[in-house]
This record gives sequence, structure tokens and C-alpha cells, in this order.
Amino acid sequence: MALHNGTQRKIYVSTFRMTLKPRSAWLAENGTHGQQHLVPEPVPAAPKDVVETDALGKNLKNSPASPMTVPSQKSLEQGSKVVSLKRRANSSTGLAVKFVEPPEKLEVQVGETAVLSCAFTSSEPVASCWIHNKQQVMLSEDRSSITSDEKSSSLLISDVRPEDAGNYTIVVRNRSGSAQHSIRLNVVDRPHPPASCPFVSQLSSSSVELSWSGPGYDGGSAITGYVVEYRRVDAKEQGDWNELTSQCKNTSYRVPLELDPQGEYRFRVRAVNPVGISDPSKESDSITVDNEDDVQEEAYVDVFTNTANSVKDHYDILERLGVGKFGQVFRLKHKKSGQVSAGKFFRGRGMKERAAARKEIELMKELHHPKLVQFLGAYDSRLEVVMILEYIGGRELFERIMDDGFEYTEPTSVCYMRQILEGIQYIHKKNIVHLDLKPENIVCVNRKGTLVKIIDFGLACKLEPGKALMVMHGTPEFVAPEVISYEPVGLAADMWSIGVICYILLSGESPFQGSSDAETLALVTEAQCEFDPESFRDITEGAKVFIRSLLQRDKRARLTCERALAHPWMVSFASVDPRTTKSLNKEKMRRFLAKRKWTKAGKAVLALKRMTHLSSKSDGPDSPSSPGDDKRLGPKAEQALQTLEQSLRTEPRFQQTLKDLSQPRGSTVRFFCTIYGYPDPDVVWLQDEEPVEEMERLQVEYEEDGTCTLIISDLRPEDSGMYTCCASNSMGVARCSARLSVEL
Repeated sequence: MALHNGTQRKIYVSTFRMTLKPRSAWLAENGTHGQQHLVPEPVPAAPKDVVETDALGKNLKNSPASPMTVPSQKSLEQGSKVVSLKRRANSSTGLAVKFVEPPEKLEVQVGETAVLSCAFTSSEPVASCWIHNKQQVMLSEDRSSITSDEKSSSLLISDVRPEDAGNYTIVVRNRSGSAQHSIRLNVVDRPHPPASCPFVSQLSSSSVELSWSGPGYDGGSAITGYVVEYRRVDAKEQGDWNELTSQCKNTSYRVPLELDPQGEYRFRVRAVNPVGISDPSKESDSITVDNEDDVQEEAYVDVFTNTANSVKDHYDILERLGVGKFGQVFRLKHKKSGQVSAGKFFRGRGMKERAAARKEIELMKELHHPKLVQFLGAYDSRLEVVMILEYIGGRELFERIMDDGFEYTEPTSVCYMRQILEGIQYIHKKNIVHLDLKPENIVCVNRKGTLVKIIDFGLACKLEPGKALMVMHGTPEFVAPEVISYEPVGLAADMWSIGVICYILLSGESPFQGSSDAETLALVTEAQCEFDPESFRDITEGAKVFIRSLLQRDKRARLTCERALAHPWMVSFASVDPRTTKSLNKEKMRRFLAKRKWTKAGKAVLALKRMTHLSSKSDGPDSPSSPGDDKRLGPKAEQALQTLEQSLRTEPRFQQTLKDLSQPRGSTVRFFCTIYGYPDPDVVWLQDEEPVEEMERLQVEYEEDGTCTLIISDLRPEDSGMYTCCASNSMGVARCSARLSVEL
């Protein structure tokens, strides 16, 4: 933490007032300890805190000729009145810290130097510190430094790393209060290589379609495309790597017919973001275009159901990851390989429950795509059925958006929608409908990148030609109208859910959320989609058209995945750099998440009955949201603020001292001085070491800039003497004296 108190350690007294009390009242309040009211710490016991100046401002501290004294109890009893200064409530007039055109964000590449700088104005000396992601900035001698003065503060970070990204808050404090401003630091780099080599996802006699998994880390900036490369590896001709395309926007690519159908090829892929191009992925197996026997559908591991062993024979069962209507999910670790995966333990030993579990397992054996959670195997024993799945280390998509430093823009939303559509397009081509698409089932691959996967196929069904599918399950907020009406369900049911997800992703509000499940289902049945002007203020018209095309009551009118991916809104933002567009407000998204966390506590997937009657008990009214506060700092940052407060404390000092005066009898004289100190000092005026007596011709005035004035009118001979202004606070005591001579 960097602290700055100015070139001189001082704080100006800006607001205080004088209070006048009769001697009897003052003594009644303070008793025999009245001296301590005037001077908080007895001066003889702490002479180091005393600063005394003469009329010329010369320091008389510890001078034997000028001992520091305070009014005695006897003198107080003999005096008529006591004048004691008490500080007034802080005034913000012209004293608050104000930032001057502070930057909102800064973007640097990995390895470069980041300089976060803020200029500010303050009429008082300041102290400042930097906070990173609610933690006090800890300086590293080799990588970071802070430079501060009374007008600005700069944080320099050299050799920037991805973990340096996030919000940096500069907190500036003066004795009147504090102000803060946050700068978002984005650290970008070339993306990592794609996580998997290209594999054949579709094969026909006339074409080959390659698919792959995106990079584990996108470099801190959204992936804008992929470069597909190939080389010939058959015995007759060994070629170098050549570029097949640099314009691929998705994680799949159809190989053109220009390649020799008799040739044997290998493929690899590079990821592209606004910073640059990644290293290549691992190369694929050798592929002959026209030989279907040479390729498998995907390069995933072989999966099978183990009926001879228990899951505990091969895996250590670690912490629980989630719980739902189906059962529970635990993190697993393979005893031999150490590979981490997720185990879905199905609840119930009855025939019906086991049949449902086996149905999901058989369906998952068909699903192998980079945008879908990977199925690794299953255990089916007398005691339990367990499905082994890929462990995904990221969080739910909407929670990822709330991270500090995450670029929440319309282009990044398009990036996520594209990935969701690509995954659903794959299962729709297999005539499978998911039936439970919702934010909780869209999970980020890791905590840094922008790649997502679709999970939880527990309600998914395979459509059979000539046989109508009618279901009574789903999540009310995302379920399609035909499900509520108990009408035949098709692939279009998923497209409705995707429309709801897109609406929430862009606005942070749910289009059909009611105060209860029954009201929500009624709103879904009406299918009246409205766009709140405030929530969609920064959203393009193309996005609204896209959402309307999905949220159609008539399922035949909804976009298919192919048409959705080709929609002008999706295409127009495919190559837009998110950094060049306006960031969306996260506050409504934060409230949405808070509400969902409350309402889904103890509730997984609800079963729906015909129309709006629920087969399970409806939840009560939604709990008020608790969105949190962007301005709230963490406990360590609050401690830093308290340290700033302590650093500003200083004993009273006189910036302008009293001057000796000589005036004729009957005239008016003014003694004035300027005091600074923090906390605000209490001030007492003395004449020849006795408290001054307030009267009609003797007045004391105090200005908010710390100027103290003693006004004596109609001068008399007895007014001659040594006048002292005594200022004290918890840090110490200071005195300033000057002599008045009344000319006869």
C-alpha cells in the first residue's frame, strides 16, 4: 500500500466553531478535571508533543525561558468565562477529493508494462492507496511500484501477467472524507492452442467435417476465429503444412472438395484473437477423405458400462459438486492415473429409476462434441448406477460474467450464443432434444477463458419418426409453451429456451418471470415478449429481432439452429472486437443471479403437469434480491482505509502566527492566526495564561480555513498583556503568543 501525506505531514482545520459557556456551567460539566477538557494530554508529561512559537513564529519548544503552561484550576475559578472550540460537522464545500478525467480501463499485453494513473484535486493534503480485486495492493520490488503526490497517484506493473487483470481501485482520503475510482485492467495475450486435435465429426461420401475443442485459455480476449492447416502424408508425397482457411469462425469446418479424395491428410488448427494467432494444436490422425472405414466419429475415449466393478474400485470419491432431483454429483479422482472427473450418482434402486439412468447413459454415448460435456463411462451395479463425466472446472456462464475485469458486451454475448447453438445444432442433427436448457446448464470450461459446454442431459429425449413426444417436465422460466400445454414437443422447444437465455444474457432480466411458478407458466403460455427500454437501452435492434424470432408461440415459426447461426445479428458481430463496444451494466444480471440462488435453494428440476398445475409444490414468492454493492471494498481494503485515516493524523500546527500589536486606547485590535491539525483541534484563548473572558467588546471568530481571530474593541489599559492561542488534539498541543500594548 502506498501512503502519501504530502511533502509536509499536515491537515488543515477546515470546519469548527466556538462555544461560550459561563464559568459555573463549564465547571459543573468538567469538575476539577477542567484542564483536561482544554488540553487532552497534560503537557508536562508529554513535552515532545508541544510546539510553542513566539510572535515571529520562532519555535520555543522546550525553551527554559518560555515554559509551556496551561490554565490552572485556580485561574479557571477566578475567571468569568471560558472559550472552548469544538469542531463542527465536516463541510464538503470545496474540500472533497475530485478525480480529474480518470481513465475507465486499460489494456496491455502479457509481458508489457501497465501504468494505471489517476489525477485528482484536493484543497487539503491527502493519503492514497490502491486496491486490487478487494485486496490491498502488495508491492513487489521487481514488478510493481507506486508514485504519489498531492495531485496524482500512479501504479506501475512491469512484466504484466494474466493474474494481474481485474479492477484496481484508487482510494484517496483527506481530512474531509475519501473518494475512490476503479480502473479495469485487461491483460491480453495470444490464445493457447486449441485443446484437442481436429477429428471427423461428420463423414459422407462427398465431404468431411472437422471439429475440435477451443483453447483452454483465450488470452483474455474473445476468440475471433480459427486457422485450419493441412499437410499430405501419404507415401508418394510428403507435404509441408499449408493453410486451408483463415476465415473459420466456429469450432468445426467442412473440408472443401478441392483436396485429392485419394490423398491421405493430417490437419491441425490455430486459434485467433485480436492480439494474435496461437501455436498449432496437436495434429489429427491420418484421414483419407473417401474411406469411411479409416475414421471414427470422434477422437474421444471409448466408453462402456462397467457391470463387474463398483465406482469405488477405481475412483476416490471427493467433495460433492451438486445435488438435484436425479441424485448427486461428486468430484472423482482415478486411483491409478490421477485423472479428475465428475461422477453422477443416480438416486433410487427401483426399476423405473434405473431404467431412466440407463437411458441417459445410452444417449450420452452418442454425444461427442466440443460444446457438450464429455461422457467417459459408467458403472451399473446392484447397489448403484454412476455415470462418469468430464470434470469442468469453470462456473456457470452468468456467474462468469460477474467476474471483475470480464468484458460484458454485446459481441461477447454473441460469442456465447454461438457456442450454445453449435452444441445444440449437433444434438438436433441426431434428432435429440435437450428439454432443460437454462443458465445453470451452460458452464464455462475454466475460470479465465470464454469457452462453454452444455451439461445435464437428464431430461433429453431422442425423437422417433412417427411417434409424438409429450413431456411434463422442465424449468418454468425456460420451458416452451407447448410443454405447458402438453402438446407434441420437437426440436423447437430447445430454441425457445435459447431465446430466453439470450434475453437474460443481454438484459439481466427474465422475460416471463412471475411472482410464482403458476404466474410464470401463464406468462409463458401468453408468449408476449416485451423489451424494457431501460434494460435494452444499449442493445442493438438486431438482437431484439433475433430474440423475437426464437420466442414465437408457434413453434413452426421459430428459428432452427442453422438459421439462428446464419442470422444477421450473429453474423454482424462475428468479427467485432468486444473492446471497441460499450460495456453492458452488470447490476441487473447480479440481481437476477441473487434471485435464482434464492429460489433454487432446495429445488432442482420441477415436474410440470398439464397447463399451469405443478406436480410438485410451488415455491413461495421470490425473495428480495441482494445484489451486493460494487462500491463495497473487502475487509482488507477497509483496513487500508483505516490506515489512511491514521496516516493523516497530525498534531496542531500554526501556519500563520500571532503578531505583536500596539494600538491606542479606545481603538479596536484583531489578533489572528491560522491552525491546522487532524483531528480538529480544540482552541482556547488566554490572556497572561488566564482564559479570556467573553464580553460585549471581546469576540472570538473562527473561519473554516482554520483562521482564528480574537477581536477586542474599545481598548483599555487592562487589556495589555500576552495573548496566547492554545490548540490541542489527541496528537499533541501547540501554542502561539503575541503581546498587546495599549497606548495611553
